Amino acid sequence: MIETHVMADKGELGRQAAARGAAAIREALARDGEASIIVATGASQFEMLGHLVAAEGIDWSKVTAFHLDEYVGLSESHPASFRRYLRERFLAPLGNRPSFVPVDGEGDPQAAAKALGERIAGRRICVCFAGIGENCHLAFNDPPADFESEAPYLVVTLDEACRRQQLGEGWFPDLDAVPQQAISMSVRQILKSELIVLSVSDTRKAQAAKAALEGPVSDLAPASILQTHPNTVMFMDEAAASQLGREA
Repeated sequence: MIETHVMADKGELGRQAAARGAAAIREALARDGEASIIVATGASQFEMLGHLVAAEGIDWSKVTAFHLDEYVGLSESHPASFRRYLRERFLAPLGNRPSFVPVDGEGDPQAAAKALGERIAGRRICVCFAGIGENCHLAFNDPPADFESEAPYLVVTLDEACRRQQLGEGWFPDLDAVPQQAISMSVRQILKSELIVLSVSDTRKAQAAKAALEGPVSDLAPASILQTHPNTVMFMDEAAASQLGREA
């Protein structure tokens, strides 16, 4: 069962999500002397990242950050690049102290996915920060998602709903400009995280939030797989929670 919290607005959502994740990072540093985390991108993460980089008591020089996904064939200089997003919103405010393992889709995507898998293999991931898509995707695992692959990263084809979301969020000038493939962390790799912190906001995510929380576990609603994870928490604003049929 996914732990849920409904916040009054995005600012409070981001503050609470960052606090929950920061606590997990501090615990991992105290336990192991280092910490590995997964960071996400997109409009849903703006407020959370703003609070996370301001969190106290974290030695970021001992943190390794992986990220969830990146478009195939997209330059890091492109406004939609997730590597660029994280360098600007996460790494730069921290003085580039975390060790960053980027997903680079500009070369051979299969080779890049394999190399990333080797980098993350055996890592103890203390927290994965994530969101869910309007189509209920998790990372870029669009429906029907692959729930079986043990590969840590996959080359995936993006469905039209996913591509339209990226267009709607203002990252691209038109649908034709949105790449059709991406390198994505796999569902099974995400599920290996000790804690998963989800930030979900806006009415456009309400149907996906309902499917993830209340629907059956199905590859047609990929984020529903998180119902099987022992330590997932979803922070929502009231708009995203508007279709829930139970008290959150």
